[in-house]
Amino acid sequence: MALATLTARVDEKDKASFDAFCSNVGLNTSTAINLFVKAVLRENRIPFEITQAADPFFSEANMAYVKKSVQELKTGKGVAHELIEVDNE
Repeated sequence: MALATLTARVDEKDKASFDAFCSNVGLNTSTAINLFVKAVLRENRIPFEITQAADPFFSEANMAYVKKSVQELKTGKGVAHELIEVDNE
């Protein structure tokens, strides 16, 4: 079987950490990448879930805080202010 070279650019620290991980589990980097490629081809998909990180503003805790604050404003506790725009210089 003929071999080909696959080149990818990664952050230096990530590469060092990945190399160390591979070494700790008894692999070299090339073997680990080949395992990934074989898994993609076998499963015909990326072999793990890829998701977009949730926006922390919409976290359950923050939304509860916002709802509580709105309720306080509606019951007269607190003061509503106009939005103050600040120019970034």
